[in-house]
This record gives sequence, C-alpha cells and structure tokens, in this order.
Amino acid sequence: MKKLLSIVSLVSLVHAASAQELGIRVGDVVGNTVAIDGMMSLGEFSRVHADVSFGDGLGVEALYDFLYKPLGAEAFNWYVGVGPSMLIDDPFYLGISGEVGLDYHFNGVPLSLSLDWRPTFWLIEETDLSGRGFGLNVRYVFGQ
Repeated sequence: MKKLLSIVSLVSLVHAASAQELGIRVGDVVGNTVAIDGMMSLGEFSRVHADVSFGDGLGVEALYDFLYKPLGAEAFNWYVGVGPSMLIDDPFYLGISGEVGLDYHFNGVPLSLSLDWRPTFWLIEETDLSGRGFGLNVRYVFGQ
C-alpha cells in the first residue's frame, strides 16, 4: 500500500508541476482539509482541475471543467465540471464529483482565486451522496 501511495503521489506531483495554475485548496477535500490544487487548460473553454490531498489518507480528484463568462468581465469565469474522486486509505473510497464554481484572475498579478462546491456520489466503500465539498482555491498563474 505504501508503494502505491508513493507512485500515485509522484505521478500527481509531476502532472501538477506542468500545470498552468498551481496552488492550494482549503476546505472539504476528499477526506482532508488542504490540497495541492492545479489547473491545466485544454482550450479556451475547458480545463482539467486536479487536487491531491494528504492527511487522513491520500485524496485525488481530477475534474473536467467547462468555463463560462457570465459577467462579461474578462477576469471572472464561472465553471461546471465532473470527474472521478478517490480516497486511498483504509477503507478505500471511489466516487464521482461534480463541481460548480466562480473564478477570478487579478489583472497584472499572477494570482487566481476561486470558490467552488463539489458534491460527490461515493460508489465504493459505501454508496453515499455528500454535499459538503465547499472550498477556496488560491493559485499562482504561470505565464502571466
């Protein structure tokens, strides 16, 4: 189990290092309260939003987000997404998370703030619907 945790951690950190935004998430993060948070753009209106959290097990989420600009301002985006979530611990949990959030990019400062909600439908170890996944994300924006 320790080897599996080490391999998953290493792969996650390598992917996070190439992220276009990298920072932390504070809130309810797959069994923990703090995570490494990364964004990788897949185009103008889509991205992958991934988290790796440590604490009570290793939590991993990788959500595919669609971006929208509701206010007409270039700095604001809102987004919805979906993807797998898992907690590698004893017991092991696997589920599907949704995501709805608001994202703000500061002009002239390589910083991004976002608030989001991630309800999760757990399939493995127990079948359960959790709506506690509120979080604040603070990220450094590369290349700005």
